[in-house]
Amino acid sequence: MLNPLAFGLIIVGYIIGAVPVGLLIVKRITGKDVRMVGSGRIGATNVMRAAGMWAGVTTAILDLVKGALPILIAKSIMPSDDYAWVHVLVGVSAVLGHNHSIFLRESITDPKTGRKKTILRGGAGGVTTVGGAIGLWAWTGSIVIPAGAAILFGIGYASVATMSGAIMTTIIMMVRSNQGLLPSAYIYYGVMCLLLQLWALRPNIRRLMNGTERLIGWRAKRMTGNMTADPTSINQD
Repeated sequence: MLNPLAFGLIIVGYIIGAVPVGLLIVKRITGKDVRMVGSGRIGATNVMRAAGMWAGVTTAILDLVKGALPILIAKSIMPSDDYAWVHVLVGVSAVLGHNHSIFLRESITDPKTGRKKTILRGGAGGVTTVGGAIGLWAWTGSIVIPAGAAILFGIGYASVATMSGAIMTTIIMMVRSNQGLLPSAYIYYGVMCLLLQLWALRPNIRRLMNGTERLIGWRAKRMTGNMTADPTSINQD
């Protein structure tokens, strides 16, 4: 059962994760609301669309920090492996905050019922998930970051790269746990983050299945070059 200190750390994790750094960066550079651009998310990929490469890189770095910092705080206050589940839940809470930020509340009308409801906007949590994995075991980043970048720019689907980070994190934590080098609870960090990503990426998964997901990188450029005669066939968010 969570004690008050652990519960407080989980809340802190959510608040840190909920800081919409992508929105703030785009607003500062361009004056635009990144939620009105591309996919409408506040993560690095959409920030890059809205404000350029360096804005996207800066957002990615800060989103990594949002994932790692709450776990590092939790581990400094409750360092024992007996609190491994607290470390995991703090990290997952940061990803939840990134995906569903209390600072990005919006009131919308449900088209089916006509009733107004409040939603919490955010990102898909890929980079923040990797940041949390680094907080759990620092060397995770040396594996996941280059592999994720290769998937992103090689395959060309940001949604696939996002999900791959949680999958690779789960595998890494499983291997380290089986070697007796990390608590077994850490395995579930990647699993829970993947579930959050699958929920956030529902539209992208549908587009992946019907072949209309947006491409980025060299594949997008090649696609654009080959399809200039039919611009409507280029995938859009």
